[in-house]
Amino acid sequence: MRMHSRKHLWLHGLKFALFAVVAVGVVGVVVMSLWNWLTPAIFGWHTIDFWQAVGLLVLGRLLFGGLRGGHGRHGHWRARMAQRWDEMSDEERQRFREGMRRRCGGRHMDRGGDQRMERATGEQSS
Repeated sequence: MRMHSRKHLWLHGLKFALFAVVAVGVVGVVVMSLWNWLTPAIFGWHTIDFWQAVGLLVLGRLLFGGLRGGHGRHGHWRARMAQRWDEMSDEERQRFREGMRRRCGGRHMDRGGDQRMERATGEQSS
């Protein structure tokens, strides 16, 4: 059974690698085609080959996407905070508010921060 699971893992890795190569190839051809169709006509720039298109993809990923994988990690902080807020007791919420006032100088909480958090979580003011 151990040999079967190693073989299965190896085949799974091979399928993933093949899919990645095909995906990079297809996206590279699409980028190359769009570049060669649009930029010479619009800007008068030279055409590019496949490897230059793949290089543009990598450069764009490095400049705009970073090196970390995954998408949407940064946009869910509000939902995570609302979930934490819902799980807090009244005493924990009060300690949180006081801590935020200390850290932020009271500016944010004095201007309706509690009410904004309550609207985000659906909780009513006490």
